[in-house]
Amino acid sequence: MSDKKENKLFDRLSGISDMLDGKSQVIPIISPDDDDTPHGASLPDVLPILTLRSSVLFPGAITPITVGREKSMKLVRDVDQNGGMLGALLQKEAEVENPGPEDLYSVGTAARILKVLEMPNGNLTVILHGVEKFEIREFVSSDPFFKASVRPLKDLTPEKSNIELDALIESVKEIALKIIGLSSNIPQEATFAIKNIDSRRGIINFISSNIDLPDTDRQALLEAPGLIARARKLLEILVRELQLIELKNEIQSKVKEDIDQQQREYFLQQQMRTIQDELGGNPSERELDELREKAETKKWSKEVGELFHKELGKLDRMNPAVAEYSVQMNYLQLMLELPWDEVTKDNLDLKRAKKHLDKDHFGLDDVKERILEHLAVLKLKGDLKSPILCLYGPPGVGKTSLGKSVAASLKRKFGRISLGGMHDEAEIRGHRRTYIGAMPGRIIQTIRRAGSSNPVIILDEIDKVGQSNHGDPASALLEVLDPEQNSTFHDNYLDTEYDLSKVLFIATANNVGNISPALRDRMEMINVSGYLLEEKVEIVKRHLLPKQLEAHGVPADKLKLGKKSIEKIISEYTRESGVRTLDKLIAKIVRHRAKEIGMEEDYEAEITPAAVEKILGVPRYLNDMYEGNQHIGVVTGLAWTEVGGDILYIESSLNKGKGNLIITGNLGDVMKESASIALGWVKAHAEQLGIDQKKFEENDIHIHVPEGAIPKDGPSAGITMVTALASVFTGRKVQARYAMTGETTLRGKVLPVGGVKEKILAAKRAGITDIILSAENRKDIEDIKAEYVKGLTFHYVHTLDDVLKLALV
Repeated sequence: MSDKKENKLFDRLSGISDMLDGKSQVIPIISPDDDDTPHGASLPDVLPILTLRSSVLFPGAITPITVGREKSMKLVRDVDQNGGMLGALLQKEAEVENPGPEDLYSVGTAARILKVLEMPNGNLTVILHGVEKFEIREFVSSDPFFKASVRPLKDLTPEKSNIELDALIESVKEIALKIIGLSSNIPQEATFAIKNIDSRRGIINFISSNIDLPDTDRQALLEAPGLIARARKLLEILVRELQLIELKNEIQSKVKEDIDQQQREYFLQQQMRTIQDELGGNPSERELDELREKAETKKWSKEVGELFHKELGKLDRMNPAVAEYSVQMNYLQLMLELPWDEVTKDNLDLKRAKKHLDKDHFGLDDVKERILEHLAVLKLKGDLKSPILCLYGPPGVGKTSLGKSVAASLKRKFGRISLGGMHDEAEIRGHRRTYIGAMPGRIIQTIRRAGSSNPVIILDEIDKVGQSNHGDPASALLEVLDPEQNSTFHDNYLDTEYDLSKVLFIATANNVGNISPALRDRMEMINVSGYLLEEKVEIVKRHLLPKQLEAHGVPADKLKLGKKSIEKIISEYTRESGVRTLDKLIAKIVRHRAKEIGMEEDYEAEITPAAVEKILGVPRYLNDMYEGNQHIGVVTGLAWTEVGGDILYIESSLNKGKGNLIITGNLGDVMKESASIALGWVKAHAEQLGIDQKKFEENDIHIHVPEGAIPKDGPSAGITMVTALASVFTGRKVQARYAMTGETTLRGKVLPVGGVKEKILAAKRAGITDIILSAENRKDIEDIKAEYVKGLTFHYVHTLDDVLKLALV
């Protein structure tokens, strides 16, 4: 090495010493040797070996090394005094205090000592200048320090114009500069060095020495055979390190943002708390105090009280800013608003209750009787589990409005729950509070709105409860409507038991067949049938007309409806068991009068039957009256529908053919089977009826039920079809104003049917005088009030022979 170059190196070493004295970061320096300049003299065959814990020395690099072990300090002093070189070799494991040959890597760097510094703690700092790589052949001595025979390893040096090496070096420089820019562990001065080192070997070794890498990576770079291999390995390592640094910085940035946000929120909360204190206290703390005060006045069991204070403690520990705070607050408010043991006092004046029920509803004697029985027992006993009543019948007969009257007569609070179309079990039992938007069930919500634990609750349209993948609400109602279970009703949202035994549930339904047997078994079924013509007249006079006059602002003396006019509206414009359509027609008449008053037209206060037809138009229902049985093969039957009773005509005729049975009229499977049974019975008793067997073989039998657009089905047309077939085959007419209902067997036995009261009302509306039905239905007739059956003659039969004797002329 020339004196000029050596002076430059020692100038740099002085700077390193100054930095060491100042305890600053040290940057290893690369000798300015050219790529093709040999690094000093040839290596000796044997070198003293300095073991390094965590540093790799590269050829051409000037690096300070701290020495603290006795063997190592003796080796450094000996080489420094006598001159020569030493071999710097990395330990495989830094924790090993006295490494042996097996604990050292086999490739290291021969180095000269440029300067030795005595440190205050007794250690040495030696500044080494890397000369050349070597490989250990064998260790020849271990005392007083390691000595080993070595073999020099010359880096394979490519041509100066090697494009691949130039590209690798440029990539390495670019990534190294990015790493220095992102890393806080590498002094920014290294950037200046990288940009100004022209030596290809020097830049690679400089970056290998300065970038913060694991010792295993540095050793792999040192062992790389040649500059191109080392550059490739260095590029691979630098790309990995750059990704790690970027990821680490990204994570630290996010953490810093989160911490800054938390500090900001904390600062704002502290400010808010200070402002709130100035304004009279923290709102959340005031809310908690209000909850505690309300809880002191609640009449609830010990278990419920403990649950409330436990949940209140959770709320007290929550931050008001979190979403769960409002959920918990809503739950506690629900507990406070529920009337746990708060009940209204029943009015047990039975005469007053009867008067009130009679005033609000005309008829419905069975229901009123049952309510009065309940009040009587309650008056005598003082306590009674409320029954579950189910009012079933056609629409418009007053089932729902009856609940309000019951509540008013008892002086209880009133609530209504519409079950029509409900298909989610959670509507009854509530949602669990773990779900977003959880709510209590509608039973609990209704009781909260009512404000007492013993309200009257109407469960409307219980026969129209649906079922889906969200559960079966009808099954959930089993617990609600069981007097033996509902004292411990469990709502999922409330998450504790609530006593429903004091609630008077009244369910309503149109079709009992749609209610599950298990649910039907838990309720007292009370039939609310349709009204007679006379009853409807009274309902119009007492309820519907006054209600509509008040609703439309028409004075009572400006509109009068006589009995004949009301009867015309009922018989010619309605076809229902209830009064819902009738109410709409009365409203239309009142609106017409309101228009006449508003336009100052001349009018008569009395609405005559002619005026009714002028206002309401052409009568809609004239064909439900009895049409007469002047035709052979036509029989009047009675049917039950969801809107009440009705009459239907079954017609039969014979046509030339081959004995086929033709059935028309949109009939269901049950009625088609009834027709087949009827034909079979007539064929079997042809001789008894005086029918020639050839008639069955030479004619097609056609049975038709008019109004084919309306689906018809049911098990009550059997005897009607037998009578129609017997009439057409024998040529005998049916008795005038006769109607019949009943099912039959192949043996000719007449079976009882349901819906008797509705069918009788339909028969009276149609002008029927005689009704044929099964003898087993006699008990149903005896249960009907005398005015319902006035003007009707009942013929009870056991067999089809009895039917035909009565029906055929």
